Amino acid sequence: MSYHKTVNVLQGVCQPAPSPFERSEWFALLADAGLDPLVVLASDDEGSAALALTETGHRIEPLRHWYSFTWRQLAPEGPGGDAMLTEIARQLRSRSHRVTLWPVPDEDGSATRLDAAFRKAGWSVTRKQCDYNHVLPVKGRSFAQYWESRAGRMRTTLKRKAKKVDVEILTRFDADVWASYEEIYSESWKPAEDRPDLLRRFAEEEGAAGRIRLGIARHEGVPVAAQFWTVENGQAYIHKLAHLESHKPLSAGTTLTAALFEHVIDVDRVDLVDFGTGNDPYKADWMEEVRPRFEIDCLDLRQTRSWPELAKRKLRPLAQRFRQG
Repeated sequence: MSYHKTVNVLQGVCQPAPSPFERSEWFALLADAGLDPLVVLASDDEGSAALALTETGHRIEPLRHWYSFTWRQLAPEGPGGDAMLTEIARQLRSRSHRVTLWPVPDEDGSATRLDAAFRKAGWSVTRKQCDYNHVLPVKGRSFAQYWESRAGRMRTTLKRKAKKVDVEILTRFDADVWASYEEIYSESWKPAEDRPDLLRRFAEEEGAAGRIRLGIARHEGVPVAAQFWTVENGQAYIHKLAHLESHKPLSAGTTLTAALFEHVIDVDRVDLVDFGTGNDPYKADWMEEVRPRFEIDCLDLRQTRSWPELAKRKLRPLAQRFRQG
């Protein structure tokens, strides 16, 4: 078992990556953006397992950015991988009194595996849902079949407004279109982003790999809506979308989203569309299932620094019952 301050050691660990956010290239982007990696690596005769982490002043956390849809362990399936995860968790007790991991999926068993590994290694573990992930399982449908199942108001909106904008979908990175996206985003309802340069570098890399789906809608030649998607391994990921509030009556966002859905379903033939994290009501209009994302909070009770947080854990349910009367 070893600690590393570079993400280079992640190359080749647990390949192929289950999503864009477990690739070594993604972690390299985060490190280049200023995050301080703490990669914990364990190996046996059959392979390697790793946790990509970072140290803060008061705990160990995932090496992630809020652009990340998920964070999970990098470990082979089976008893050997589980044993390596347990050994990593055991060794982390000498590094910190607290490890908090999020947003961890469990449709693939990741949250369950990490929970079990840290418990077996002697940590006091709490697991709770911390976010939502809206997805669309395509189930072999064409876009026309999918669209027929959408709410009547959405279908009516598209029928009435689609001709008011011109839509373009690129499968390569385009600097001018990306500049239009950034301008639209800055004037949209979305909050300001702390590292737009990180997202651009990610988009450039995805474009070079042929995975980008960059959509833009124009009204009378003026860009009014833009979206950034990627496609890989039979899944489409919706990373960013924005439209100009000043042109909201055009419903350009709806028209552009529908066009991208049609592209990834009918052209890319994906099996799943992933709308990232968040429980925004508009996501339910497009998606059909919701998956939980979990926080796994681990305390080493041998260390006195854990005790204040342990007390909060104990008191929190009592406070909730008191507020409920």
